[in-house]
Amino acid sequence: MKEIFEALPYIKKVGAKHLWFDFEDEEADVLYISLERPQRATDTDIMEDGVFLRLRDKEIVGITITNICLSAG
Repeated sequence: MKEIFEALPYIKKVGAKHLWFDFEDEEADVLYISLERPQRATDTDIMEDGVFLRLRDKEIVGITITNICLSAG
């Protein structure tokens, strides 16, 4: 949960009007946040602690957070 709240200022800065959340089961333990549907990301910036920013050109179109259950623990 901490990662989601840390990401919110960046999401607000991007100006997203809609967000889509997809959670893979506890075995996969991944949360996908899409700012556009479909994302059509062309690049990824790897942040710390299993957070990945999905980019198209220089625009953030999604966020992937791995180990979400462990991180929230």
